[in-house]
Amino acid sequence: MTDALLTIENLAVGFESGQQVIQVIQDVDLTIHRGETLALVGESGSGKSVTANAILRLLPMATTRYLSGRIQYDGIDLLTCSERQMRGLRGNRIGMIFQEPMMSLNPLHRIGRQLCETLSIHRGVRQRQAEEIALSWLKKVGIRNPESRINAFPHELSGGERQRVMIAMALVNEPELLIADEPTTALDVTVQAQILALLKELQQELGMAMLFITHDLSIVRSIADRVSVMQLGSVVETNTKEIILSAPSHPYTRLLIESDPKGEPIPVELDSPVLFEAKNLRVWFPIKGGILKRVKGHIKAVTDISFQLRKGHSIGLVGESGSGKSTTGMAILRLLNSEGSIVFEGKDISTFDRKKMLPLRRRMQVVFQDPFSALNPRMSAAQIIGEGLKVHEPMTPEQEDQAICLAMEEVGLDTETRHRYPNEFSGGQRQRIAIARALVLKPDFILLDEPTSSLDRTVQFQVLDLLKSLQQKHGLSYLFISHDLNVVKSLCHYTLVLKDGQVVEQGDTETLFSEPQDSYTKQLVNLSCL
Repeated sequence: MTDALLTIENLAVGFESGQQVIQVIQDVDLTIHRGETLALVGESGSGKSVTANAILRLLPMATTRYLSGRIQYDGIDLLTCSERQMRGLRGNRIGMIFQEPMMSLNPLHRIGRQLCETLSIHRGVRQRQAEEIALSWLKKVGIRNPESRINAFPHELSGGERQRVMIAMALVNEPELLIADEPTTALDVTVQAQILALLKELQQELGMAMLFITHDLSIVRSIADRVSVMQLGSVVETNTKEIILSAPSHPYTRLLIESDPKGEPIPVELDSPVLFEAKNLRVWFPIKGGILKRVKGHIKAVTDISFQLRKGHSIGLVGESGSGKSTTGMAILRLLNSEGSIVFEGKDISTFDRKKMLPLRRRMQVVFQDPFSALNPRMSAAQIIGEGLKVHEPMTPEQEDQAICLAMEEVGLDTETRHRYPNEFSGGQRQRIAIARALVLKPDFILLDEPTSSLDRTVQFQVLDLLKSLQQKHGLSYLFISHDLNVVKSLCHYTLVLKDGQVVEQGDTETLFSEPQDSYTKQLVNLSCL
């Protein structure tokens, strides 16, 4: 092994709260050697991101207290060096990919300008050359049509595309150390494989080291040299990838390894009544130009998709970012205008306006990917869960509180916490609040748009079990959008594979994954098995 590039010794960090300092990590020891990848693994709240942010001193200065220890980077003590020295390291010698790109990208600037800015600051590159380098990096990280996308604003990109831009920004200055905080969470398996392959290639080319934070053990298998496991603010085990995955010594590490999605969908009657049917569903967005804003073409988000969803069944929609999965879901709920027919219990609702749809809204609910952005931070858990009741089922305050408590109990939440706010809950608890909000109205159908992708494996495992038990208890029908084929296999009876807005293959989930016919489906299945 080559010499150490980064060494963390006996690090303890706390946050000031009133007169107290609450310690969040303690006795953390990590070493990253030049050219190696150290994977930092653990559940939400284990201290992974705090440790990573401490390296670059990105934690809030006013409230953060470094209680003990030191962080040495290539002979520089990062905890005692000047802010000017830190600015020379951040983004230049040490790059960082953040988990949530919308919080990190400037919404007012085009992505090309943001890429050029980091080149100008750290390398003094002139505008024309910076634009060429920025474009080449957008190509490297798999942005489609980079010549046109370089002038896009962050909100004009999909979640996966925004994450790819963040990766390009972190790598554009070719750093010696890359800190990657859950960088592939929002990406589908094909792009994830491309990004991991790109990172490996850059390591060989630049001798770059990586601190790779993840909760996905399949990524650890693919990219790590060594693994450190964190629990409750401490490193409980560090070893080579092979030993950690085959013979872990700590019980918490064993728990993480055993929490991969598994099992089968709940048993259902194959001839149960059809709840939903989509026929030739099409969502095309017009491209307008010129002084008169005439339609010059269309963005073909979804083209001629057809399927049936039976009562009590689950259908999975899988495919890359931008393949039309979420657009299909929004069209089914009549939240987007579409062509074709959408039949709900024998009624064609494709032409229903807002007023006609309102009585059906109670029976059709949705759970979004990111529970934190989907929950109003100014409302308590009880207010969030009960919001739909005020619209669809007005009750007395006592009846409403009883319904809210019942929904919370069903999703495994303590009813005593119902007056707390979203920031006081963990990621898994917030997703349970989102499920309770949908469940309280006793719906027939729930659209689940990547509901587990932002959760670590142990919590993901719990949420999947919860969804199955609720489905069995209430006869719920799910339309489940995901890029994780192992999760889809665990929950869904039938699966549609989408690519560029069209269905390339569909069928019984078990058969589809064991005997895929289309080359794209084969690629997805092979990548999910890595």
